[in-house]
Amino acid sequence: MQKVQISRRAVLAGAAAVVVAFDPVNIGWLTAADATPGIRVPGLDGELLLDDASRTAVAEDYGQIVHRKPLAVLRPGSTRDIQKIVRFANEHGLEVAMRGQGHSTYGQSQAAGVVIDSSTLSTIRRVTRTYAVVDAGVQWLDLIRTTLAAGLTPPVATDYLGLSIGGTLSVGGVGGASSHHGLLVDNVLALEVVTGRGELVRCSPTVRPDLFHAVLGGLGQFAVITRATVRLIPAATTARVYHLTYPDLGSYLAAQRTAVTDGRFSYLEGQAVPAADGWSYLLEGVEYYTPPAAPDDDGLLSGLAPAGVEITEMPYFDWLNRIYDLVQQLMALKLPGPWINLFIPDESVEQYASTVLANTTPEDAGGVVLLYPVRRELIHQPFVRLPSSPVVFLMAILRAVSPPDEAATRRLIGINREQYDQAVAVGGTQYPVNAIPLTPADWRRHYGPQWQAFRTAKRRYDPKQVLTPGQGIFE
Repeated sequence: MQKVQISRRAVLAGAAAVVVAFDPVNIGWLTAADATPGIRVPGLDGELLLDDASRTAVAEDYGQIVHRKPLAVLRPGSTRDIQKIVRFANEHGLEVAMRGQGHSTYGQSQAAGVVIDSSTLSTIRRVTRTYAVVDAGVQWLDLIRTTLAAGLTPPVATDYLGLSIGGTLSVGGVGGASSHHGLLVDNVLALEVVTGRGELVRCSPTVRPDLFHAVLGGLGQFAVITRATVRLIPAATTARVYHLTYPDLGSYLAAQRTAVTDGRFSYLEGQAVPAADGWSYLLEGVEYYTPPAAPDDDGLLSGLAPAGVEITEMPYFDWLNRIYDLVQQLMALKLPGPWINLFIPDESVEQYASTVLANTTPEDAGGVVLLYPVRRELIHQPFVRLPSSPVVFLMAILRAVSPPDEAATRRLIGINREQYDQAVAVGGTQYPVNAIPLTPADWRRHYGPQWQAFRTAKRRYDPKQVLTPGQGIFE
């Protein structure tokens, strides 16, 4: 086999070196200068980085809680590189994880073996009137900028556009337009993936549908997404934003139910906001349009009975990208982020949310508390687990610990576990981007009637459990 192509940054024992082999006994990479014999490493189009800075950079994520330094970082130059590394990992007992923008919160994209940095696979391959073909490392921000030039947009966008497409599709992807179009995974037409066996497979709802539906929302357990074909729709030019305030949870939830049921807003979210005597509530509805047409303000507000109304307007792209700069600033601070994201059934949300908020100080919330509905019938991928009610509410406490404090972070992780158990007791599920300590038994309970299918897919596509160990799903 050829030697690995490696950059000048690759360092072993303090000196620049080219990796030629892997030592499975002492668990390390060998250079041509090493006398110890090892297993030859396959030739790559990209780079296999061993320097401490590269490995340290992927040993953290947005949550800044788990830090697991890998043996090496692959910056692939091609899909072939991913195949080769995954096959190599199978042969020699290594773990592999694909890392997009590192926006997970509890080490989900970390691995002790090789971390694949998807940012080098970031080409937008094609944009047509109905779909775009993109590499997994493309950020939604770059795709939307490109599609808007053609008057097109993905139907759903996450609130923060700096996420990679591959990473988002591995989890689900929820946003304000999910009330009309489901999750991002419900708007995918085809995938190219590398399975845990190292096989390159193209799949869709009609070609290898079992793998297609397993991978979308499958938490990286069966295959690494390398390319995706995502749906596009015509884009509006303008966003009219309605901020409706409510003094109590009951009236807020009633308004949210009305809005989600009749689909009056293009975008529907909302949040709990700290108030002098507890919490107030903000319904955030947005209507997308292109002048000279204009939204009917009275019609959109009819029956919602807010205590206060604020209406603003901005370009469509500016609305989608409204929090990008803020998130970038927060990321630079490296604050611990023990997030919790849950789906709560409609019939339990008022009791659950009121109990949680009554026991949550603004300091413990530490950031944003999202609370908004989606229609379950729009969400179709089997491994995205939801409560059984027709309407489910996303409740997400996006905590940030400032200043960083390990004891405070651990305390909040413990609270997350309590709140998760309380949610499960009322029929809730997790949206798995959380800092919640979970056991394999918890995961079996999470997947419920889908657990057997989930385990069967793992055995079929990643039998040696090479992929994405940071989720902690299997023993």
